[in-house]
Amino acid sequence: MQKCSKCSKNAVTFRPYSGEYLCKSCFTKSIEVRVKRAIAAHKMLREEDKTAVGLSGGKDSVVLLHILKRIEENFPNSSLVAITIDEGISGYREQSIEIAKKNASALNIPQEISTFKDIFGCTIDEIMQNEHVKELGASACAFCGSLRRRALNQKARELGASKLAVGHNLDDEAQSILLNVFRSDIHRLARLLQDTSAKNENFVPRIKPLRTIPERETILYAYYKGIEFHSQQCPYSFNVLRGEIESTLNRLDDKRPGIKYGVLKFLDDLAPALRNYCTDSDFTECEQCGEPSSGRQCNVCKLLSELSQK
Repeated sequence: MQKCSKCSKNAVTFRPYSGEYLCKSCFTKSIEVRVKRAIAAHKMLREEDKTAVGLSGGKDSVVLLHILKRIEENFPNSSLVAITIDEGISGYREQSIEIAKKNASALNIPQEISTFKDIFGCTIDEIMQNEHVKELGASACAFCGSLRRRALNQKARELGASKLAVGHNLDDEAQSILLNVFRSDIHRLARLLQDTSAKNENFVPRIKPLRTIPERETILYAYYKGIEFHSQQCPYSFNVLRGEIESTLNRLDDKRPGIKYGVLKFLDDLAPALRNYCTDSDFTECEQCGEPSSGRQCNVCKLLSELSQK
């Protein structure tokens, strides 16, 4: 039996990118340390922050909630609240909401649940049945991503949160970086930077404390900590460019461990240039709804206008 690289206990996992063998205790502690380092390095949180956590019930969001709870206990002036968004995906979201409720309740963290139906007047299922959307061949992810971000920001703002924490892990970040590079979208690339400055009074700064944690390790952390999470794949998550990038990155990382960290470092190293390129003046308000936008009309209003097309 291989011994842990940090202590004398038996190892339970191996990190190809670092060459470490780790026991259960050292592994879980290392995840928590990495999250704390990411928070400190990018000044994600202050001692007095009220942090809203986007809690879907999936592995990343529940792991994030549990780790932030452990951190928050050491800062009496801080607080947490969980926000769960029900997009209206029949046969999928119901179970994840129940798991989200269980985790929030177990940690004694207040939870707010909002629905697409209440906010936007339609569910994702209804959107995908829209005849004009069918004609366009638009993916559910194109709608869900923008509407979900808007719903989270609105609810976090209503609750008086000073930060909005989302469970994007290393894999998510690496995929997003390459996705925007392939699309030649430097503005969206810049928005991936961890910038907690308030660019608009209606915008709650987003933080990603799990950005240096590989997806596989969030699953292992949940398993070793006995944390229940929803593992069913969204029925709409197929045939999208992100999925192709994910498969390519995983193949490359198998052959060259650590390549995902290299992609993340690429973004962080570009931070000074990206911040100079995309200034605060690029962040304004939508003329139609008044919500934060990078242009005269926000993406949510553009997408919702598609639904009214005949």
